[in-house]
Amino acid sequence: MLTRLGRYAASHPWRYIAAWLLTVALLVGAAVAIGPAFTENISAPASESSEGLTILTEEFPSAGGDQGTIVFRAEQGVTDPAVQTAMSQMFEATKQVDGVVNVISPYSPIGGTQISSRGESAGTIAYAQLILDAGTTTAEGAEIADEIISLAPEIDGVEVALGGDMFRERKPPNSEMLGLAFAIFVLIAAFGSVLAMGLPIATAVAGVGVGVLTTAMLSNVIEMPDFAGTIGIMIGLGVGIDYALFIVTRYKEYLDKGMAVPEAAGASLNSAGRAVLFAGVTVVVSLLGMVLMGITFVTGLAVAASTTVLVTMVASVTLLPALIGLADDRINVTRWRGLLASVFVAIGMVGVALDVMPLRVGFALAALILIVGIFWAPLKKRVSISSDKPVEETSFYRWSRFVQHRAWIITVSGVVVLALLAIPVLSLQLGFADASNDPEGTTTKEASDLLAEGFGAGANGPLLIISELPEGANLMALQAVGNPFEQVEGIAHVAGPIPNDRENPTAVLFRVTPDTAPQDEATTDLVHNLRDDVIPRIDAKLGTEFKITGPVAANIDFADYLAQRIWYFYGAVLLLSFLFLMVVFRSILVPLSAVIMNLLAISAAYGIVVAVFQWGWGGDLLGIRAGPIEPFIPMMLFAIVFGLSMDYEVFLLTRIREEYDRTGVNSEAVADGLAATARVITAAALIMVFVFGSFMLEDLRTIKILGLGLAAAVAIDATVVRMLLVPATMKLLGDKNWWLPGWLDRILPNLVVEPESAATPDDEPELVGSSA
Repeated sequence: MLTRLGRYAASHPWRYIAAWLLTVALLVGAAVAIGPAFTENISAPASESSEGLTILTEEFPSAGGDQGTIVFRAEQGVTDPAVQTAMSQMFEATKQVDGVVNVISPYSPIGGTQISSRGESAGTIAYAQLILDAGTTTAEGAEIADEIISLAPEIDGVEVALGGDMFRERKPPNSEMLGLAFAIFVLIAAFGSVLAMGLPIATAVAGVGVGVLTTAMLSNVIEMPDFAGTIGIMIGLGVGIDYALFIVTRYKEYLDKGMAVPEAAGASLNSAGRAVLFAGVTVVVSLLGMVLMGITFVTGLAVAASTTVLVTMVASVTLLPALIGLADDRINVTRWRGLLASVFVAIGMVGVALDVMPLRVGFALAALILIVGIFWAPLKKRVSISSDKPVEETSFYRWSRFVQHRAWIITVSGVVVLALLAIPVLSLQLGFADASNDPEGTTTKEASDLLAEGFGAGANGPLLIISELPEGANLMALQAVGNPFEQVEGIAHVAGPIPNDRENPTAVLFRVTPDTAPQDEATTDLVHNLRDDVIPRIDAKLGTEFKITGPVAANIDFADYLAQRIWYFYGAVLLLSFLFLMVVFRSILVPLSAVIMNLLAISAAYGIVVAVFQWGWGGDLLGIRAGPIEPFIPMMLFAIVFGLSMDYEVFLLTRIREEYDRTGVNSEAVADGLAATARVITAAALIMVFVFGSFMLEDLRTIKILGLGLAAAVAIDATVVRMLLVPATMKLLGDKNWWLPGWLDRILPNLVVEPESAATPDDEPELVGSSA
């Protein structure tokens, strides 16, 4: 089937290209008519904080909306008559802004504690509590923020900032341009052809574009976070270029053997295309494994990422052979005009990614060179960029022999290196970073810093402790409840009890300010201590059922929930990976060693992430402060990296197994297999590392973490694992690599990734055969 698909697409390219263009047009029309429905609000699983939020919404309607702050500093003092008059007028005007429910001024009778009495900032920093409509989005928040800031008085010595998740900036990404620019250079070096370079990039861009548009439509049906599209772009570009790279590499091999373009396209799809389908399905299945978490937010992330990967995979086996047919045999021809134009396009992309206007002139220069090249003979001349060598003369072949001659030393050294890199993961803290990690110059960062300076770090994340009251509750006893909270270590201030109705209260609320910031581990420990020890004693005494809620408590509950269930996900992915490799390679030790090495590689990547983002190593270079790791990050890294590692694993081990079946000599099979695939794997890894790494330039911390984690994981997998551990361990295991009990061999299905007969277009073995 794949052979016929590739042959037909290459013979009738415009039919497939037209189908893709029509798909894009329909999706764009739907996107304009319907629009996306991404959300910034994370729907947490059932927990104490969600139960408390329900009580808060029902019993304290005016406090049940989204909460923010208007923080201000006045050098002359916040009670200076001119400052107080101007700020009071601002607060009254803010109440009239659409989306604002209420503003509690620090000058009001109940706002006395909202004026700092702390150290040098005493009397110079204050804040107003801001309550917005529940579910306010960042887009709506941006409009509200602009209107509120415009109301700020222009008085010397007064600065105003807004705090709250709805005001945190989320700019659309543009760093993918940097990854594409680097991919241009790598692909030209790998293929020695400008036209061959353009095929993977065009395929990946088309696949990602359709994938992102599809994701936007699905967001109307499934809850998806607002950064789901960015994650889709990141993963889609990486895998899309890699998948097309593998297919084009095999296509050029068949073309060099003298096959016609349609036949070469069909044969490449039946070999490398088959491996791409295996790899793509593995990534999709790994990502969809996150559905096991049972959280709509995580399910949305899984669907968004897997949709983009699925579409890029489809593009690789439908659009790519059509583009190959359109390019015809010119794929091996490179002229100076095309080479120079590609270089200037890459420079222009760098200018877009880094927002450097002078570099954007590269686009104009590229167009000029293409036009001049039509008439000026020197630009029409062909240029040779690479030359092929026999396998035995390549540096990768010599490297494999070097590694095999020192197998024990290299195996031990590789494991030790990965173990050392993984050490930081032992101190992994799951949680959500607070506004102190926002980019410098943003209003939420300024508000966070002002609140911490004036009221302590805990003021950025107060805890709400709420309970419904039993009939005949003793209000006098409630007045004394504040004392036990204030005596708890880690609590800076307690406001309350606050009844919902002073005459006939049915619920009561305490506002507890911790000593530490929302993202600090000490704050998490405080919440657990209150729930496990302090509150049960109060409930037993008063007959209440106090619950801790608010954004900080909800984030802690979310992290705890994922931490408990993530091991089911890990186990499912590891088991499926082992079974998949066992069936493909008819071996026990090959999949077992692959799973162990992949675990070491992902642990090392985790360690690097923890060292940089949690410990703060090199944080100044990335513009970040130390903080916890978002609880869904390890899960996403695990799913993506294990899926991608299967890509390289299958590509490399398939060649090694072919050589072993041909020669029966394990050491030669490893050397020849590594030499035959190392160039392509290295090029693919370089592209992925740079595409993923470029996203570290984004402002959103979550994207930075994923970018570094994926770049580190791919780099480790392509170097320490593929270039060191795989050839070394396979040398040590010898023929035992391919041992499989006879009874197990008989019951396992035959799963063919790259059939030996792929070079013969008429031979089309089934993807999954009957049992052996």
